[in-house]
Amino acid sequence: MTLVSIAERLGQDEFLAQSLHRNYRHVRQAVDVPDSLVSFNVLNQLIATHRLEPPRLRLSVDGEVLPQHHYAVPVSTRRHTVWQRTHPAELHQCLADGASLAIDAIDELHEPVADLAQHLESWLRTHVQVNAYASWTPTEGFGIHWDDHDVIVVQVQGAKRWRLYGPTRHAPMHHDVAFPGPPPKTLVADLVLDPGDVLYLPRGWWHAVTADQGTASLHLTCGLGPHTGAHLIGWLSERLRSHRLIRADLPLHAGPDAQEAYVEAARKLLLDALDEPGLIRQFVAARDAEDLGRLRPSLPFLKDVPADPDLAVRLTTGRARLTGARDDDGSQVIRFSAAGQEVDFAPAATPLLQCLLEGGWWTLADLAQVAGLSVSDAAGVAGELVGGQIVCVRAGHR
Repeated sequence: MTLVSIAERLGQDEFLAQSLHRNYRHVRQAVDVPDSLVSFNVLNQLIATHRLEPPRLRLSVDGEVLPQHHYAVPVSTRRHTVWQRTHPAELHQCLADGASLAIDAIDELHEPVADLAQHLESWLRTHVQVNAYASWTPTEGFGIHWDDHDVIVVQVQGAKRWRLYGPTRHAPMHHDVAFPGPPPKTLVADLVLDPGDVLYLPRGWWHAVTADQGTASLHLTCGLGPHTGAHLIGWLSERLRSHRLIRADLPLHAGPDAQEAYVEAARKLLLDALDEPGLIRQFVAARDAEDLGRLRPSLPFLKDVPADPDLAVRLTTGRARLTGARDDDGSQVIRFSAAGQEVDFAPAATPLLQCLLEGGWWTLADLAQVAGLSVSDAAGVAGELVGGQIVCVRAGHR
């Protein structure tokens, strides 16, 4: 499974032009080997080896979160901390009785899902959080509801029924001034997702989801962070702080003429900022550069990366950017922007950096060969990026 397969099977540019933020899209068999992303075995391992507590791990029935004491008990450690230990038998019973299980941000726990998230981030240029959902009965775990972000759903195992009702408020937000009214009574679509199927759903669309096909169901929901006009205005307000007028105190105690003069001056600054060519492109580039990616340490390599051809390197973010720039003496450089950092390299490093942008793990030997550099030089580039938390390094991994 790669981004290319999901992007192409969703429709690539045609999807961006016609469906994104507009209408649902259901594509059958968009992912060839869905259980390579996650499986029930993986869920068992994550629950067994991580102290997952609500809201990270939660059970829900009919839209209500089940109290944790139904399936876990408090345990005191030798260091006098308390955590909730899940009891498998009670967990199984709750799920058999109709509860649905959710694990939030599973992309932070399981690398194949992190790969999926980073691929989608690279394509859609937005932050992606992936949650896992598992159900065993026709009982609705979350009731009929809407989300404040677009989602791409990947059915992994079993089957799940999605009833779509459409929106009652256009583009609702997390911090909104109003809420959508009651859900529509008329169905827009009644779909059954089988393993490998992908469903795209814009934010604000009411939907109900049930495992009523007689199989245990496991799916991933990739939540896409929105970029709204409110975000653009907020970003502009930060940029305008460079102006003395915007930093100055409002003339609260001045006369009407002084207050009107201030407002007129601020209006001109804001209009000039909005008239700047390529403003939205600048906004997206800035948001990409600020995205910190996923936590990926590079132990045991604390500082320099050794020139070991078998060491593997990968990006920690799917939203890195490679642009041309000039250094202080006017020489041409290649600027790699990611994870809140900007690192400049000689143009000879361009092929190496382009490989990293493709995603996945790359050995130093492969990177050096692609760029026509020595392994030592490739390790130097990797070391610069590790220092900026832009890449991570791992031994013995291809």
